[in-house]
Amino acid sequence: QVQLVESGGGLVQAGGSLRLSCAASGRTLSSYAMGWFRQAPGKEREFVARISWSGGITYYSDSVKGRFTISRDNAKNTVYLQMNSLKPEDTAVYYCAAGPRDSWGFGSWGQGTQVSDSW
Repeated sequence: QVQLVESGGGLVQAGGSLRLSCAASGRTLSSYAMGWFRQAPGKEREFVARISWSGGITYYSDSVKGRFTISRDNAKNTVYLQMNSLKPEDTAVYYCAAGPRDSWGFGSWGQGTQVSDSW
């Protein structure tokens, strides 16, 4: 089982940027496809982005496409989510998740990192 720890959350202003990181331990990150999800207060957890095990294929929700970029560094066992042009509706707890290379299911989750607006 892989363990995941997110970091990089904080207060942001409209139009600002943040980079979230997800550090993995226990298993080699290249064994997994990785995803980012988020959950705003009173709402269900929603998909944000997914990246294939090699980093060659990425998917984004329509709400973040063109503003967010998911990437990974398997040598550092870390996945990133670069968030630009942030909006109030991006405020949420962000979670990273790991799943099988050939599946959209995610079986391992981090504890989450909070992204909050300051406007």
